[in-house]
Amino acid sequence: MKFRLSLISVGVALASLSTASAFAQVQEIKLGFAGPLTGAQAQYGKDMQNGIVLAIEDFNGTHPKIGGKDVKFALESDDDQADPRAGSLVAQRLVDNGIKGMLGHFNSGTSIPASAVYNRAGIPQIAMATAPEYTRQGFKTTFRMMTSDTQQGSVVGAYVVKKLGAKRIAIVDDRTAYGQGLADEFEKAAKTAGGNVIRREFTSDKAVDFKAVLTNLKRLNPDVVFYGGAEAQSAPMVQQMRELGMQSVLVSGEMSKTDNFIRLAGKASEGTICSLAGLPLEQMPGGPAYSQRYQKRFSSPVQTYSPYAYDGAMAMMKAMVQAGSSEPAKYLPALAASSFTGVTSQRIGYDAHGDLKEGGITMYKVVGGKWQPQESIAGK
Repeated sequence: MKFRLSLISVGVALASLSTASAFAQVQEIKLGFAGPLTGAQAQYGKDMQNGIVLAIEDFNGTHPKIGGKDVKFALESDDDQADPRAGSLVAQRLVDNGIKGMLGHFNSGTSIPASAVYNRAGIPQIAMATAPEYTRQGFKTTFRMMTSDTQQGSVVGAYVVKKLGAKRIAIVDDRTAYGQGLADEFEKAAKTAGGNVIRREFTSDKAVDFKAVLTNLKRLNPDVVFYGGAEAQSAPMVQQMRELGMQSVLVSGEMSKTDNFIRLAGKASEGTICSLAGLPLEQMPGGPAYSQRYQKRFSSPVQTYSPYAYDGAMAMMKAMVQAGSSEPAKYLPALAASSFTGVTSQRIGYDAHGDLKEGGITMYKVVGGKWQPQESIAGK
């Protein structure tokens, strides 16, 4: 009896060792993420992070192999607080912790200084950043998840002049790399289309009182006020425009195209126009299926950025598998040559700078308390 129990014990031990050995053979590949996870922009960072988490879970579900060995991707996340200095510190911490690729940052203002850290380490970075400078630094390691401000600003500037018939245009930006960059590109395009930019003002990404700026603009009677910045400023701005009796249409970029903007601005949000990269979610190649999976996984609807983050994460993981290596120098060429159908586009691929090759923009308008797509326009 004792002999039989001993055999059983040995068998159990061997089975346990076999199972442990199987798990040990699965190589973990660490990817980094950083974005604003606290503060006024936390909803953007969480939205982006969710898309990456879903991509990693989906990709791990395919039981990927690299160089013939089973691998599992894991995400190491950090909060950069949408602060450039914090972003650089976070970047160095993630590099020191052994990430093989970087998915982030969210803001242009954090992505640009952090990109120097990743470039020195030779680590590819796919960021949500839209400022043109991000991919114009001469680095081979920078790639985008969304269209650049050059693509978006050129479309929006022409749209307000040619489609809205705006003659007199005022511009306000928050002086961040994102807000100022988008406003600069918008101004160029509006002028090229024949619009008259009658005033350019600026504020900050912490401001909530715009009465002084708006009172000056009211005297000039602009048809359109373009704001380069986020919902935390654009929502109170449009409220104060209506309180002052301004009839100007507020136009902004994708950081204002959120359900939270409508909640914050209330009835004053009606008629606001915003741009967003790509097609509406329901028209994206993988949009409907992605929406269902996202809702099931996170018990909330898709917001703005997660589909683009999902495609960016997929691009990085696919490149590693294709290259047969998770070493940055070895999979970087495969990443640069990416070409696949994603959630957001029929062809996810990058140009020589790391910008997305397909840069369509959709214009939205708040109608009856909801964002309604107006027109999808090919980006330049």
